[in-house]
Amino acid sequence: MTITLDIIPIISIAAGVAILVKPRLLNYIVAGYLIAIGLIDLLNLHI
Repeated sequence: MTITLDIIPIISIAAGVAILVKPRLLNYIVAGYLIAIGLIDLLNLHI
């Protein structure tokens, strides 16, 4: 049995929950999300 897990949906869910909990952090969360997704795609990390 093999379980594969993409990291992008996990980052998206975590960012969404963080925005719901602390709306003032929206700019930092969006910036962090974009940087993380960019690095994942740039480095071809398929975790």
